[in-house]
Amino acid sequence: MDCVYMNPQEPIEARVKHLLSLMTLKEKIGQMTQIERSVATPSAIKHFSIVLSCCAPHNGRFEKVLVLSSDSADMVDGFQKLALESRLAIPIIYGVDAIHGNSSVYGATRFPHNVGLGATRIGATTSLELRASGFHYTFAPCVAVCEDLRWGRCYESYSENTEIVRKMTSFVLGLQGHPPERQPRGYPFVAGRNNVVACGKHFVGDGGTEKGVNEVDCIAKGVSTIMVSYSRWNGNKLHGHHFRLNEVLKEKLGFKGFVISEWEEIDECQPYGSDYRHCISTAINAGIDMVMVPFRFEIFIEELMSLVQLGEIPIAGTDDAVERILRVKFAAELFEFPLTDRSLLDVVGGKLHRDLARKTVQKSLVLLKNGKDPSKPFLPLNRNAKRVLVAGTHAHDIGYQCGGWIGTKYESSGQITIGTTILDAVKEAVGNETEVIYEQCPSTDIIERSDVSFAIVVVREGPYAECGGDNSELVIPFNGDGIINLVADKIPTLVILISGRPFLSEQCLLEKIDALVAAWLPVTEAQRITDVIFGDHDFKGQLPMTWFRRVEQLDQPVGVSSCDPLFPLDYGLKYGKENLHD
Repeated sequence: MDCVYMNPQEPIEARVKHLLSLMTLKEKIGQMTQIERSVATPSAIKHFSIVLSCCAPHNGRFEKVLVLSSDSADMVDGFQKLALESRLAIPIIYGVDAIHGNSSVYGATRFPHNVGLGATRIGATTSLELRASGFHYTFAPCVAVCEDLRWGRCYESYSENTEIVRKMTSFVLGLQGHPPERQPRGYPFVAGRNNVVACGKHFVGDGGTEKGVNEVDCIAKGVSTIMVSYSRWNGNKLHGHHFRLNEVLKEKLGFKGFVISEWEEIDECQPYGSDYRHCISTAINAGIDMVMVPFRFEIFIEELMSLVQLGEIPIAGTDDAVERILRVKFAAELFEFPLTDRSLLDVVGGKLHRDLARKTVQKSLVLLKNGKDPSKPFLPLNRNAKRVLVAGTHAHDIGYQCGGWIGTKYESSGQITIGTTILDAVKEAVGNETEVIYEQCPSTDIIERSDVSFAIVVVREGPYAECGGDNSELVIPFNGDGIINLVADKIPTLVILISGRPFLSEQCLLEKIDALVAAWLPVTEAQRITDVIFGDHDFKGQLPMTWFRRVEQLDQPVGVSSCDPLFPLDYGLKYGKENLHD
C-alpha cells in the first residue's frame, strides 16, 4: 500500500486521516505536547514526537548570550533528525517568539516593537530570517488592543484603536504568504519554504478587544494557529472556556488550524498546581489542541493518557486536536522539507533587511513638542553646533534600547547584538568640529557651561515583559524627570523617550523642555532617530495611543478616558508645523 501521508500529491486531508490512523495514543499525545528545548532529550523527541518551543537557542535556560543563525539551524536540525528517526518520521515544528524580528539569534534584523510599527514587508523579512535559523513557527502577531497603558504587554499592541490593529493583521500575510483566492476560510496556509507558521494571539478579549474582532481578521487571512488568552471571560478562565474555544472559534468562525495554550497557563484552570489532572482535563475538553507544558512533560503525558483511557477526555477530542496539528504541518510542507535551507543564511541581518528596519524606525518617531514658542521651532538640530551634551541613563546601551524579547523575554544590557546606540548615532551625525559630551547624570560643571549649544536627554522605562511590566504609576523611572529638570533648567533640551507606552508628563516639565520625541523601542537602528532630529527627514509618526494627562483618566470608561488628553490618538507634529491630528 502506498504511504499516503508521505505523498505530497495527495490532498492534505487524506494525508492527515491516513497518518492519524497509524498513530498510537502515546504518539498522538506527543503531538499535543510542547516542551522547552532545555528538557528536550533525544528519547523524548524520538519516542513522543514532541513539539519544541523556546525563547532562544541558548546554552542554558536563562543564558543571555545569543548564537549565530548557522548555530541555531544546526541545533534545530539536530532535533529534527531525531524526530525523523521515530517510527512514523513525523517532523517537529520548532517555535520561537519572534516578537519584533528574529530576535533570538545574534546579528538578525530587529524591528521596533508593535507599538511603533506594522507592515507586511516586515513580516516577510522576519519569515525569511526565521527559516534561515531553522525555525518553522513564530508566536506572532499579537493583535491585542491595549486599552489600559498600565498593562505590561502594552508595547506588544499596535494601538488602542481596533481599526488600526485590524489593518496590522496583514503581518500574518507577511509571515505565511498570501493564500489563494479560493482558499477555504479558516484553513491554515503557508506559502512555501521561505514562510513560517504564524500565531494570532491572544483569543479572546486580550487587552480589551471588542468581541475579539481583530482575531477574526487573522482567521480570514489564513492564520495557522491561535493562542488562547490568559484572561478571564466573565470570571471564567479562557483556557477552560468550551463555548469560546469550541463553539465560537472552531465551529462558528470555522478555524481549522490548531489552538495553542499560553506558557504553563493550563495550570491556572484551578488554583495554581492544586489539581494538575483536573487542569489538563478542563483545558483539553475546552478545545486546546497543543499545550505549552513546558517542563514537566512526563507528568503531563502520563496524566493525559490516563484521562483518555478512562474516558474523561473523549478520544474524538484528542483525534481532532492531532488532526489540526498535522494539518498545519502538512500545510507548512514540513514532511517534504524538514531541514533548514542553508542558502537563506546570507539574508540574515543583510543590508536590505537592515534598511527596512531603519526606515521603520524613522517612520515610527512621533514629535510631540517642537519649541517653547510654536513660531520658533527647536528642531531640526544644528549638526554643526560647537558643543552638544548627551545625557540620560540609557543613551548608550544597545540592550536597553531594544526592550524585551531579545534572546530572553526580559531585556538585557550591553552590546547584546549588532546595532547603534543613540550616543553613537549623534556622534556620527554631527560635524567634525562638534564636540559631543556624554554623561549619564551631568555634573554641575557641565550644566553650568555656557558653551553647550543644546542637550539631548534620553530617558526610558525599565526592563519588562508581560505581567512583569504592569505599572500602576507610569512615572519615568531611573530619576528620568530629575535628569530632565537638571539639564533643561540651564540648557536648551530635546527629550527622547524610549518606552513601550506613554508616560506621565508633568505640565511644568513639559514647559521647561524645548522638544519631546516619542521614539518607542527603536531597537538597533538609532541612526534613523538622528536622521530625523537633525533634519535629513521629516517626522511621519502619529500616536497609536492616547497620551493621558493623569493616571486617573485610565480608570474611566473607554471613550471617556480619551477626553482631555495631553496628546490625542493620531497626534504628531511635522517640521512644516502641520499637526497631523486635524
